[in-house]
Amino acid sequence: MKTLQPFFLFVFVSLVKSAPPLPQESLKFYEYDTDSALGSPIEQDYEMKIKDIKKDGWNVSPNSTLRLQRDDSERNVQPTKDTNLPTCLLCVCLSGSVYCEEIDIEAVPPLPKETAYLYARFNKIKRIAVSDFADITTLRRIDFSGNQIEEIEDGAFSKLLLLEELSLAENRLVKLPVLPPKLTTFNANQNRIKSRGIKANAFKRLTNLAYLYLGHNALESVPLNLPESLRILHLQYNNITTINDDTFCKSNNTRYIRTSMDEIRMEGNPIRLAKHVNAFSCLRTLPVGSYY
Repeated sequence: MKTLQPFFLFVFVSLVKSAPPLPQESLKFYEYDTDSALGSPIEQDYEMKIKDIKKDGWNVSPNSTLRLQRDDSERNVQPTKDTNLPTCLLCVCLSGSVYCEEIDIEAVPPLPKETAYLYARFNKIKRIAVSDFADITTLRRIDFSGNQIEEIEDGAFSKLLLLEELSLAENRLVKLPVLPPKLTTFNANQNRIKSRGIKANAFKRLTNLAYLYLGHNALESVPLNLPESLRILHLQYNNITTINDDTFCKSNNTRYIRTSMDEIRMEGNPIRLAKHVNAFSCLRTLPVGSYY
């Protein structure tokens, strides 16, 4: 019996060494302090992840950080430099970007001071005050699409000297606030804006504005003093009934050409564009709309 012990020990050790290792599932961690994730860009993957979080019914408590993987072995990561900011326990804060979408907030939340991009779409925000952005001068893009905004204080965006893109689409605005000077894109589609709600010089000083979207409102006329930088202008489905020779062109300068303008949409308005041919003499392409 003693002579068989080394033989069985040898067989046992051989079997252990030859057994394949157990497969282990690789985990991907999404860092809050970087602009990219392991495997794919964070911003492209964000919407899928936030839907998964809501589907699983997770609750974020004040004593925990928001998790993008449901696993006990996941490491804790800090969402923002402002570690005690409640906003980053409710929203997703990613290195200068704050995502507060579809969480039913009723006011603009406090933001980390380094915030450059704010996405607060599809909530219940009704009002934007001057104090909301008084200390956040780093913002470059704001998206408030799909809220219930009825009022914006005139000075609400006055300190946002770096802001380039602003979307207020699908709200309840009847007038426009004073807009920051470096805007390149402004979207106010699907509101209730009338011509008297837009000041005569509302766009004149926006010398970088290239994309202006005012479709599906209640405008009776084309806004005045449109900047030379404008490339795309959407005015479809308003109540525009007339335009004049100075709306887009300069009646006293027959050689003037608006070189930047690539597209004007005016379909869905009661105006017949064929009656105002001189109003388009400076354009390289005719507006889209009804001519008959």
